Amino acid sequence: MFPINNLDIFMLVLLNLILGMVITVVVASPVIKMINQSELVRPNFKGDLIPVGVGFIFMLVGLTALTVDYFLLPGLLGGRGTIFVLGLSIMTFLGFLDDTLGNRNASGLKGHFKAMLKGELTTGGLKAVGGGVLALLITLIDYQEEILTFNAFGNIIVNTLIIALSINAINLMDLRPGRAGKGFLLVAAITAAFSWGNNSIMPLALITGSLVMYLPWDLKAKTMMGDTGSNALGLTIGVTAAWAFGSYPKLFFLAFLILFHLYTEKYSLTKVIADNKFLNYLDQLGRG
Repeated sequence: MFPINNLDIFMLVLLNLILGMVITVVVASPVIKMINQSELVRPNFKGDLIPVGVGFIFMLVGLTALTVDYFLLPGLLGGRGTIFVLGLSIMTFLGFLDDTLGNRNASGLKGHFKAMLKGELTTGGLKAVGGGVLALLITLIDYQEEILTFNAFGNIIVNTLIIALSINAINLMDLRPGRAGKGFLLVAAITAAFSWGNNSIMPLALITGSLVMYLPWDLKAKTMMGDTGSNALGLTIGVTAAWAFGSYPKLFFLAFLILFHLYTEKYSLTKVIADNKFLNYLDQLGRG
């Protein structure tokens, strides 16, 4: 990756935001039409049948936009762009399996791991294990030249947990129209602030641009991004934090993710939001 100044960073982030938005405008309607024609629909929280797995759009945007980035700006992302697209594709696929083949007999990480201990593999369990292995693989590739050093060992553990838990955190929010998207945008803004000046925020910028253009469909409950989309969003947050955060922001973010998971295992996030006027206002904002 080559060094760039703050003005360059701003222009490149803007370019990737716009690129993500434009590609989404082009592909969103055809993808939704294709899913409708395939009758890949599921009941939403109201019981209405709507297209599911529409978050497939994010993978298409990532693949296309990063190809453009590599063509116009060779060396900007180094090998990390390729790693990101690979990870995005794998998590999109695992999410799509859960959207199409999964049931809700087991829920939460605890539920899926309990099922696996009984010898039952759920699509959610497959997604959790696959996401964890993928998080480790992404981290090991990043530290392959110093993998046996003590410092690298600590970083490998932290980065792996950040990526894996980020994937699941966005997934946990995807229970109402637009909630996962809003959560992503909030965390993406904070992540960008702590990562500014690092080339590795470019994938975050293009996926953010894509989400901004897709979100109205989700908010109006016309489509569901599903685990297909929430996995992609979570991976984007996770790899950006792992690659671009300094040591202290990483540890703070990891602590937040762990606490968030412990809290949501015990309490209903939907009920907590509904019982808080401010959070409920934000949650309802834009729905119709």
